[in-house]
Amino acid sequence: MELTRKGASPAIVVIFGATGDLTTRKLLPALYNLAYDGELPSQFACVGFARREKDQKQFRDEMKEGLDKFSRHKPVDPDLWSHFSEKLYYHQSEFDDDKGYESLKAFLKELDVMYGTHGNRIFYLSVQPKYFPLIVEKLKKHGLLYDAVEEKKHFSRIIIEKPFGHNLKTALALQNELSAYVDEPEIYRIDHYLGKETVQNILTFRFLNPVFEHLWSNQAIESMEITVAEEMGIGTRGNLWEEQGLLRDIVQNHMMQLLTLALMEAPPHFTADNIKNEKVKVLKAVRKFNGAEVDQYAVRGQYDGGIISEKEVMGYRQENNVSPTSKVETFAALKLFVDNERWKGVPIYLRSGKRLTRRCSEIAVTFKPSFPTNNAPNVLVIHVQPNEGISLNFQSKVPSLQETQTVRMDFRYDSTFGVTPKEAYERLILDCLSGDSTLFLRDDEVLASWEIMTPILEWWEKNEPSNFPNYLSGSNGPDEVENLLEAGHQWRRI
Repeated sequence: MELTRKGASPAIVVIFGATGDLTTRKLLPALYNLAYDGELPSQFACVGFARREKDQKQFRDEMKEGLDKFSRHKPVDPDLWSHFSEKLYYHQSEFDDDKGYESLKAFLKELDVMYGTHGNRIFYLSVQPKYFPLIVEKLKKHGLLYDAVEEKKHFSRIIIEKPFGHNLKTALALQNELSAYVDEPEIYRIDHYLGKETVQNILTFRFLNPVFEHLWSNQAIESMEITVAEEMGIGTRGNLWEEQGLLRDIVQNHMMQLLTLALMEAPPHFTADNIKNEKVKVLKAVRKFNGAEVDQYAVRGQYDGGIISEKEVMGYRQENNVSPTSKVETFAALKLFVDNERWKGVPIYLRSGKRLTRRCSEIAVTFKPSFPTNNAPNVLVIHVQPNEGISLNFQSKVPSLQETQTVRMDFRYDSTFGVTPKEAYERLILDCLSGDSTLFLRDDEVLASWEIMTPILEWWEKNEPSNFPNYLSGSNGPDEVENLLEAGHQWRRI
């Protein structure tokens, strides 16, 4: 299994939507932290492209404020910032203005000469999905995206944030629009969950540790439970959340990626396409539910007011820009089956929600007992956040007593390696600069995931819930999730 990565190439990163929250909180801190760690190429520049009127100084000052709050390396090093900020620029234009793209093209050529970036471009679309086709069309029209011949001399890559489509039909339409202007290898669909160190470690843990991989099938595993729980509500995202809901926002992307990495077969070679091929095979093997079947295998919920960290919080319907009669889910749980030889008969439980008792993302694998017993089962837990690591629960004899007790072996990244793992966006931006698409999504991955989720969404749209809100903030979710469980199984406490 190859774990090396080629170095980052010289390039200019152009961020569309640069005045948005994502740029301030994640993207610029990621670039700064890479520079701090010495991993950002010296031949580099960053251009923010947005519609608001502002000058270079104003943009740089705003980005500095963001670093002061959100950078992994604090306080901000004044000497590094002085050097870094000189390569940070702002370009004002409407997304549909041809003149704005022509002036951008000329400006990027000037920067190529100044910084030796060789014409290499990364266009990060941190904008609403409705602008994806428009921006890509304009980039192609004005020669900012290269054809196959030019790609041999320098590269142009596009990073696209989720959501990629609203359902299977719209995802197909979006893919057709994008593919008219850019080839698939140049599209980097980002899911920040794949940048988390523990998520990347899933394949290493499985395939380089035969003691676990030999047990990794329906022969030894009773069930698998994937949880992505959050304490926070929807914040300022009311308008967006009313269109999306939790199944689209978290399950269709983050959770299905965790599922594929946990269940995929070992690829013949550990290359980007081979890994993605195996992930797609898992998604294709997931059993699809239609019509009333959905009610047997899927539960949805919406949070009411409650107590989080000893503070009273409001319900979803009281949040800003949310309908007082909203039927949008803030919780979803599924019971899935993967109908292939390795996983046939093993229930895969997925659970995610807002305003739950605490923040927690994990994959819990419950092993079958060797013989009938009342002891707690062996459970292997891959902790994605907040404390990244892996733990194993097993039985041990209590000293001086004729009884057993569940004990735990624990691995934590911070205590073992003495370092804090990179932020997800740091790893993913660095991979794009390196031309490594392993941790980005391919078109068939996205479409295969929508094939699973779209029938559920369609059934929910036709059959609105009558009991919303149905769980208190600060709880583990709605009581109805118990109906999904196989006999003898219990949900893990969040």
